[in-house]
Amino acid sequence: MAVFDLDGTLADSGHRQYFLEGRRRDWNGFFSAAVDDPPLLEGVRLVLSSAVECEVRCLTGRPERCRRDAVAWLGEQGLPEGRLYMRRNDDRRPARHAKLEILERLGREREVRMLVDDDELVCDAAELAGFAVVRARWAKASPVLRDAQGREGRT
Repeated sequence: MAVFDLDGTLADSGHRQYFLEGRRRDWNGFFSAAVDDPPLLEGVRLVLSSAVECEVRCLTGRPERCRRDAVAWLGEQGLPEGRLYMRRNDDRRPARHAKLEILERLGREREVRMLVDDDELVCDAAELAGFAVVRARWAKASPVLRDAQGREGRT
C-alpha cells in the first residue's frame, strides 16, 4: 500500500493557516476551512500513479470529527477510494507519534511501499522505523503549521 498525508501533501492548507496565528489558535476555523483547500497537483499525480500498483490509503493528523469533510474533499478531487486514518478527537500527541503508531499498525497488516508526508518530523520517525518515505516538499512551508504539528498535536 501507499500511504498519503492530506494537509501539505494532497491539500493546500495555506489559505487557512491564518487561523493558527496569534496566542489563541482557532482550530475549529482551521479545520472547517479545509473543505476549500485547493489540491496540490504534485501530490495528486503521485496518488494516481501509485494507485496503478498499490492500494492507496490516507493518514492525516486531522481529528476524527473532520472525517465527513475530508472524505468529501477526497471524492471531489477524483482520488482513488481508500481507507482514511485519522487521530482520535482527544489525541493531542505530536503527529510524529500519532501517525507512526497508525503506520506501524498498517505495516503489520500489509507491506507499506511508501509514506508520503510533508511533516519532516513524521518523515524522520517513519524512516527510523524502517518505512520508505517520500518527503512532500511541493507546498509552501508554514512556520505556524510546523509548530502546531510538532508541539500541539493538532494536525
